[in-house]
Amino acid sequence: MQRKRLAVAAAVAAAVAAALLTACASTPERARAPVALAVDVDLARFMGDWHVIAAIPTVFERSAYNPLDSYRLDADGSVVTTFSFNDGAFDGPRREYGSRGFVVAGTGNAVWGQQYVWPIRADYRIAYLAADYSQVVVAREKRDHVWIMARTPTIAAADLDRLVAFVAAQGYDTSRLRRMPQVAADARRSPS
Repeated sequence: MQRKRLAVAAAVAAAVAAALLTACASTPERARAPVALAVDVDLARFMGDWHVIAAIPTVFERSAYNPLDSYRLDADGSVVTTFSFNDGAFDGPRREYGSRGFVVAGTGNAVWGQQYVWPIRADYRIAYLAADYSQVVVAREKRDHVWIMARTPTIAAADLDRLVAFVAAQGYDTSRLRRMPQVAADARRSPS
């Protein structure tokens, strides 16, 4: 009887220890602070073209040159988004993908559900937005992808360093961050 109690106690202790080890191993992920959010995003000002300066890219962006996100506010309040880029080289074929953003109420317009394929809506968070709406960091709570964008194809090195430091402070592994190849808008135009 005593041996049986000891065996049960040992099994319970092992189960508790395993549960605690699992909890400890996953606690940093769960305990991580939420991604910062920009305050009171003025959607009308946010609309327009944003050049992707650096990113932890998705599979679709890995060969992107001159990547550009364009946003347009639709009459229904959703955001029509077009992502375009030259595929594989500066003179590669121009590719374009469309999606639609659905602003989440009560977030100051900083959190969207970005829909590429119905009915799935991906997490899209405006984590940082310059006061003059010239630079933005779009993040995801999972910290798997992030985009540093600007209204111009290039930004000052000091600005990029500051934005990369912001991304790191959000819990991202910035060693995965890739500078996206950009050339001036005039150089993108094809000869007539």
